Amino acid sequence: MTYSAACVALTKRFEGCKLEAYPDPGTGAAPWTIGYGHTFGVRAGHIITQEQADAWLEQDLQLAADVVSLWVRSPLTQPQFDALVDFTYNLGPGLVGHRDGFVWLKNGGHSTMLRMLNAGCYALAAEQFDRWRLPPLPGIILRRHAERDLFLSGTKVQG
Repeated sequence: MTYSAACVALTKRFEGCKLEAYPDPGTGAAPWTIGYGHTFGVRAGHIITQEQADAWLEQDLQLAADVVSLWVRSPLTQPQFDALVDFTYNLGPGLVGHRDGFVWLKNGGHSTMLRMLNAGCYALAAEQFDRWRLPPLPGIILRRHAERDLFLSGTKVQG
């Protein structure tokens, strides 16, 4: 699958676009961010064009889509896929020993959301969106609700 315009709109809505690098809102420090939440290779003082921001958004969404496609083994509808791509775009896949994410937890296990998806338990997987509210900023809470709502709009099978 590939992400749709609905996914791009959701990501743009919550990321916003800044053409000058800014520190992470959750930490006030690294990682530095630019465009629509792009962090790779970004430093303080970095300035880009709108075209570069749009190109990085496409590349970064594709990376998130690749993670979802690789790790989710149950069939997904387009809204479910889009919600998971935005979720992964925002959170990342995780890194054993370092940070929790959509695929990996710090402790080396897989996230409950991924396990529920791969068991075909879509409704239980949808409940997991609200558990990922860190940092607990109003925008993150609204984003998780929007992702969950998009996911559920495409959920036909309950479980």
